[in-house]
Amino acid sequence: MRLANAIRLLVAAMAMLALTSVLPAPATAQVSIGISVGFPPPELPVYVQPICPGEGYIWTPGYWAWDPDDEDYYWVPGTWVLAPEVGFLWTPGYWGWGGTAFVFYEGYWGPVVGFYGGDILAADMKVAAGTADASTTTVR
Repeated sequence: MRLANAIRLLVAAMAMLALTSVLPAPATAQVSIGISVGFPPPELPVYVQPICPGEGYIWTPGYWAWDPDDEDYYWVPGTWVLAPEVGFLWTPGYWGWGGTAFVFYEGYWGPVVGFYGGDILAADMKVAAGTADASTTTVR
């Protein structure tokens, strides 16, 4: 009796295994939504950073976001947050010149702080705004 049940169980498992090889694999998709704008964001505001609420918090600075309904930028204030993993650091998002429009590069968490604009961003914005000559702008 036990042998018969074991054989039935084995046959059922093999049938399920065979069935999964016949069924199509589930579809996966990776979606990325890019934001590009024809004019630069306003200057970053000067504000006082609030006091850290406790140990382990990391400051994520504010940034200009784009509102497609108003067709204008709006300020997203910075905040103190706990990292998703111990030792992770925040690389802020930033707007950069993409050749034909300003493009927003999302911020992200990681073990090191990555690139987020800096002097290259400032030079790109001057070129895009027509206040600097691209051929003579030097970025350090």
